[in-house]
Amino acid sequence: MRILLIAVMMLALGGGAQGQSLPKPMAAEAVLRAAVVDVIRPSVIRFDAVSRGLKSAVGSLCAEPDAGGLAIARQEFGQVVVAYGKVDFLRLGPLMEDNRAERLFFWPDRRGIGLKQVQAILAEQDALATDLAGLKAKSVAVQGLGALEFVLFGTGSESLSGAEGAFRCAYGSAIAANIAEIAKALVAGWYLPNGVADRLQAPRAEYADYRSNIEALEEIVGLVAHGSEALRDKHLKPFMASAEKAAAPKLAAFWRSGLTMDFVRANIEGMRALVALSGVARAVGDMDQGLDNTIDFEFRNAIRALDLVTLPVAEAVADDKQAKALDYLVLVTGSLQGIVGEQLSAALGLSVGFSALDGD
Repeated sequence: MRILLIAVMMLALGGGAQGQSLPKPMAAEAVLRAAVVDVIRPSVIRFDAVSRGLKSAVGSLCAEPDAGGLAIARQEFGQVVVAYGKVDFLRLGPLMEDNRAERLFFWPDRRGIGLKQVQAILAEQDALATDLAGLKAKSVAVQGLGALEFVLFGTGSESLSGAEGAFRCAYGSAIAANIAEIAKALVAGWYLPNGVADRLQAPRAEYADYRSNIEALEEIVGLVAHGSEALRDKHLKPFMASAEKAAAPKLAAFWRSGLTMDFVRANIEGMRALVALSGVARAVGDMDQGLDNTIDFEFRNAIRALDLVTLPVAEAVADDKQAKALDYLVLVTGSLQGIVGEQLSAALGLSVGFSALDGD
């Protein structure tokens, strides 16, 4: 009878899990609810709020161009980049619909295709790009944060403080409106009745995405494991020096605005919050109770490394101490990927699987 009871409990928790420390049903439900209610929803709400502020600031700049207005628009842009850094790794649900992730931030742009398209719009003064509907019909590369960064900080951006920057500002205003519209859609998506939030918090066998607590927990753990990998491979290694190549700081995201490391820090903080506030690393068996502290220790190591990188990225890669801090940050993200994707996954009886970056 005892063996039969254990088998029934394992089936209720999702069947073919591989570990011996499967979370109790209530523990899993608490983790999933906290992930949505305490982390994901507040993050997208914050992103929506600052995106509306950016839209307003760029609109005001266009209406009355001056140096003060440009400074405010740039400041608001920085807040949006940081807020998006805490959302970017949440690669599920609304962010993955309607090409929203690419429309918000087309990255990496290894061949500079997006930059060339943005420069062409500005050079040709393409009126379609100043209208929200017209902009949305164009390439995803000209619709989001990368494009707006060039408008606000790139070559010729000083014209925004005067009448000669009218077209550039109108294009920037359309981008800001597009970002705000997408941010609003993210919030709506995470509050949609019977939407992804409900399915993630209360999986059912009939759902196509989350049929069990195990599948839902795999999603949460995978966000951090794959997020750590993406941070390392998309936002750190491409601009850093290695045995094969010299440092290339212009391959860093947001280098024009000086927000590269702000974005990286926000990404780290977002992932750390998901682990800490959801309690996913505490939903393990007695033998694995130290994993929560181990994971947070590595997050603290990442933040300590970031604290040492105080110069703009072009100068940081040329400074021995700060370059070493970046190297250490790469090691830490690799460690986090392994601890979360392998050790925590095994402790919970999960199979996180491969990310979209594997094999690149």
